[in-house]
Formats: sequence, structure tokens, C-alpha cells
Amino acid sequence: MRRKDREIDNIENIIAIMKKCDVCQLALFDEEYPYIVPLNFGFSYDGTNITLYFHGANTGKKLELIKHNNKAAFEMDCSHKLIKGKEACDCTMEYESVCGNGTIGLAEDDEKISALTCLMKQYSAESNFHFNEKHVNAVAVLKLKVNSITGKKLIH
Repeated sequence: MRRKDREIDNIENIIAIMKKCDVCQLALFDEEYPYIVPLNFGFSYDGTNITLYFHGANTGKKLELIKHNNKAAFEMDCSHKLIKGKEACDCTMEYESVCGNGTIGLAEDDEKISALTCLMKQYSAESNFHFNEKHVNAVAVLKLKVNSITGKKLIH
């Protein structure tokens, strides 16, 4: 990372940023250009490994791309605030961000409820959730095992 003064190298601080974010941009390999899609997400961290979870339709471009190449990258950011300067070039932006990569695939059927619970916990302070079996069976749950992750922030 070029700006070492903005780097976050403590995993607990990276996790804290992830908890503040409400959208994760997922990048997949397409034929000519990368394919990037903003998604709701959830995650788990067991003290060593981070796993991201996404949900969506059982068919579509994401699933087709993942079948051909299961390598993915992701980005999420939050805490945006414009800091004005005397001139336009003196302006800057406060932010906190996380970027990384890993391998992605479909979660197994027996993992779906725990993955969907992680998704719900990202957006709700509640801890108990009821899932309709029909809806769970109708949705695809993607599981991204994080290989590499970095954090960066500028807060004045």
C-alpha cells in the first residue's frame, strides 16, 4: 500500500469497518471486462478466517461467471465526508474502506441458514431470525472465503 499512513493492519479494526458498511462491491471475471455488482452482504470471522456471504437468484450472470472462474475481489466503504479546502484542489474526503480477494462458490444447503443469519445481523440489531423454508430453498447463497484483506482510512 502506497499510503502507509492510511493503512489499517489490525484485523479487529478491519472487522469494525466491515460492520459499518451496508454494501459490498463484488468483482468477478468476465470475458473482456471485469463484472462488478453491488450486493448486500454478511460475514463471519472466527478469529482466523473471514467469510463473506451474499444472496440472490438461483440463476443469472453472477452464477455463470463463478462457474467459469471462482476467483473474486471485493470492496466496501463507509464514513464518507467531504473536507473542504480554500481551493478545489485542497479538498479531500474522509473514508474507511476494505478491499480483498478470495474464492467464491455456492454455500451448501446446510450452511444457508447460518449464512442468511450473518446477512441479517449485518443490517439488524436482532439476533433471532425465522426463515421460511420455501424462501431459503428458492435463494442462492454465495460464500466467499477471504484469502487477502486490507483496510484503509482517512479520518480527520
